[in-house]
Amino acid sequence: MSALAFAEPLPGLAPHTDYLLEAVDGAPGLFSLCPPGDPAIRLFVLDAAVYVPGYSPDIAAQTARIGLGEQDRPRILVVATPAGGATTVNLAAPVLVNEVDGRAVQAVLEGWPVRAGLGAQ
Repeated sequence: MSALAFAEPLPGLAPHTDYLLEAVDGAPGLFSLCPPGDPAIRLFVLDAAVYVPGYSPDIAAQTARIGLGEQDRPRILVVATPAGGATTVNLAAPVLVNEVDGRAVQAVLEGWPVRAGLGAQ
C-alpha cells in the first residue's frame, strides 16, 4: 500500500487530497484508490503501462507539479469504470504519481477520450 498526496482534490471528491493506493490481489496493475477513513469512496485505477501500453500523452507540463523534472517519468494511472460487462478508462484525465515521494496530480488533457474501451486504444 502506498500513500498518495494529491496537489488538489480530485474533481467531485473535495476535500480529500490524501489517498491510499492498494494493489488488487491477483490482478497485476490494478489498484484501488481510497481516502483513509472514508471507505464509501473508492476508485479503481489501472497502470497505463500494463493495460494501455500505447498511451503516451504529453504530460510534461504537469510533471513539475509533483516534483519531477523533464527527464523523470511518473507512474501513469487511468481511472477504470466497469459497466455492463465492459470496462472503460479515462484517458483524458490520468493520475500522475511521483513514485519517490507519493505526490500525485490528476492531469486534464485535450484530445483524449473520457470513456475509451479497455483494449480498444
